[in-house]
Amino acid sequence: MTSELLYNTLDDLDDEELSIFQWFLQLPNNVQGLSAIKKSRLQTTNRCNTVDVMVQTYGFPGAVQVTRTVLEKIHRKDLLQSLPANSSGPEGESQEKNNMILLQSEKCMMALLQLDKM
Repeated sequence: MTSELLYNTLDDLDDEELSIFQWFLQLPNNVQGLSAIKKSRLQTTNRCNTVDVMVQTYGFPGAVQVTRTVLEKIHRKDLLQSLPANSSGPEGESQEKNNMILLQSEKCMMALLQLDKM
């Protein structure tokens, strides 16, 4: 699978739906263990750039997972059939593990910063 699959899915959204889709990407915990995308990275993006930002942020399996979640939230379940139902597997598990490690590292850094302020 390629990013083209995600692009084709987003291409079926009208401009308002794309804007709402991007808004959901900015919310924390859309998918457990995956972080939100900063507003500045999505502010002037088109469909291609949105796909690129999602894949850079989540990896391909995570981008598919987030896309499926957001499509459900914006009531476009009709587009889910074009995406794989399960984006996990060795690559997906690896990405999830990396995301959990990153989250733990961020928590450790925050704790260290708090200690440094004391």
